[in-house]
Amino acid sequence: MPLMLAACVVLGIIIGSFYANHFSGNRLNIINSGSNRLNNLLHIIDDQYVDSVNMNDLVEKAIPEILAELDPHSTYISAKDVQSANDELHGSFSGVGIEFVIRKDTIHIQNVIAGGPAEEAGLQAGDKIVSVDDKPFVGEEVTNEEAMRRLKGPRGTKVKIGVERFHQNKPRYYTVTRDDIVTHSISTVYMIDEKANIGYIRIKNFGENTYGEMLGALAQLSQEGMESLIIDLRDNSGGYMAPAIQIVNEFLPKGCRIVYTEGRKQPREIFPSDGRGAYQKIPLVVLINEGSASASEIFAGAIQDNDRGTVIGRRSFGKGLVQKPIEFSDGSMIRLTISRYYTPSGRCIQKPYTTGNDKDYEEDLLTRYSRGEYFSQDSIKHTGPAYHTRLGRTVYGGGGITPDIFVPEDTLGITSYYKEAAMSGMILQFAFDYTDENREKMKGYNTMQSLLSYLKKQNLLEKFAAYGDKNGLQRRNLMLQKSQSLFDRYIYSRIIYNMLDEEAWNEYLNSDDPTINEALKIIRSNSAFPKEEKE
Repeated sequence: MPLMLAACVVLGIIIGSFYANHFSGNRLNIINSGSNRLNNLLHIIDDQYVDSVNMNDLVEKAIPEILAELDPHSTYISAKDVQSANDELHGSFSGVGIEFVIRKDTIHIQNVIAGGPAEEAGLQAGDKIVSVDDKPFVGEEVTNEEAMRRLKGPRGTKVKIGVERFHQNKPRYYTVTRDDIVTHSISTVYMIDEKANIGYIRIKNFGENTYGEMLGALAQLSQEGMESLIIDLRDNSGGYMAPAIQIVNEFLPKGCRIVYTEGRKQPREIFPSDGRGAYQKIPLVVLINEGSASASEIFAGAIQDNDRGTVIGRRSFGKGLVQKPIEFSDGSMIRLTISRYYTPSGRCIQKPYTTGNDKDYEEDLLTRYSRGEYFSQDSIKHTGPAYHTRLGRTVYGGGGITPDIFVPEDTLGITSYYKEAAMSGMILQFAFDYTDENREKMKGYNTMQSLLSYLKKQNLLEKFAAYGDKNGLQRRNLMLQKSQSLFDRYIYSRIIYNMLDEEAWNEYLNSDDPTINEALKIIRSNSAFPKEEKE
């Protein structure tokens, strides 16, 4: 009996040790092996979980959550989305060559790119796409993502597109051979004041081809007699840092710091100007607003800190983190923050964020609006320390680029009736419908000014009021009158865009833009170059 008890005790110890080591071993490995914990966890789930698990889907959902714990700009892009995420910055993609908008669950072609495959096949602005490759494409399934998936494709492949054309009852079918479509970072280039020889360039983002486009734009304006320049970076959300540095270099003398970057694993890298720029002395104004971010802030910060020009508008977004694209073997990728960038004075313009809490960060622009920052310079809240430009002017870090000259958002004439008309999409819908119905009449007006002159004679505000009343927006005569200039501006601009192009659209909007007017005033008064602060 004692021998049997001893044997049972030994056996119990052996069995207990086996199970303890086996199961606690899994737990200890997960806890103590650092970066291997996630890998071990996935293996355990795959091996032991009660139900079958799609491990790929689990990983796809987990990676964004992990990156969200780091900062607001470290992101994951699935393999199927990588191409579209890179297209805009690469400067080209393969597709049919149309710009479209989705209205009432239907794709409406807004613009057909000149010389592109859609134009060659016979598609026209105003056409409504109703089928793709003989399959109906209307209703709830029509989304931007699904439209891109069906219309984009490798160069040389074909797609059959069925469209309905205004005043034609039967669909028409076109076979389009996909080709490379060039996208442009610079949307508008023109002499905004020919008498004063002031040029204007609007940069939408910074992509692979932006520097080349900029050199072409500068050469064009120089031939037209440009003696000073406005660069519009409003709502430019950034892109690649390199072209922003290259463009700034065109305006700075040799030896000026443009930007520098630094991170825990990234040694400080300084980017100085080389003195080869052809526009080092031209009077310069840079326009920014709350939508200007990243590379556009590098540009504005370099101009401001070197006292090379005047920055006008509203405080920029505040993104001072540098992301590196890292690809996985399955084609997916992450954009991981590896360093911060600093303007020449040493300020990091990254606005504050709380790790793992994106809500406050995402709502920052709304917070600025609610506290009145868009309307009063005194409401700007600086969270970072003070720095000084080359001439000793005070600038601040920790929350975007604060302009040298503040221009508030224009709220004159805004009424609840106008807000409802604009936010509901009613004005936009009216402009599209009016364009479709009158396209033939307006075809002969091929400049912004000639088309605008025609539109001003069409009593469009009255037509909109009737259109809105018919579609559920009750007419308010007093508010209609008070908001007349806003209605006219919105309606005219959208029809001009529909009939002509983005450049004509920008040219019209610039004609009465307060920020543009301030920029013109500064240049005309010969005060585009900042002066040293006086004590």
